[in-house]
Amino acid sequence: MSIEINLPEIVAEVSAQFDRYEAALVSNDLETLNSQFWASPNTLRYGMGEILLSYEEISQFRAARSPVGLARTRRNPRITTFGRDFAVANTEFLRDSAPGKVGRQSQTWVRLPEGWRIVSAHVSLINDPAAS
Repeated sequence: MSIEINLPEIVAEVSAQFDRYEAALVSNDLETLNSQFWASPNTLRYGMGEILLSYEEISQFRAARSPVGLARTRRNPRITTFGRDFAVANTEFLRDSAPGKVGRQSQTWVRLPEGWRIVSAHVSLINDPAAS
C-alpha cells in the first residue's frame, strides 16, 4: 500500500483550515472554533490545564474561557498530509504574557462528510529553548 504524502492541493486545503482556526482562536470566534472540531464524544483536546474528552466538553470550555490575552505569534508551523483525508498540523507559538516560554500545538485533522475537522488536539507550554 502506498500513501501519497503532502499532495500540494491537500496541504493547501488543510493549511487554509489551520489558518482559519488561528484567526478564530485569537479573535475568540466561538462559532468558527466549534465548527472546526468533530462533533463527537470521541473528540479530545488536551489543553494547558484541562483534559477535554468530547466535543461537548471542548465547546463548554471555549464558552467559559476568558477572551483576554489570546493574541499570539505562530512559529515553525508544519502540516503533513497522508493521502487525501488525513493530516497533522503542528506549530509553536509565543505570547507576550508568557515571556521565555513557547507553546506547542498539535492537531489531527480528518476529512469527514461535513469537511475537514479536528479530531484530536494538544496544547502545552515549555521554557523556550530558543531563548537560552
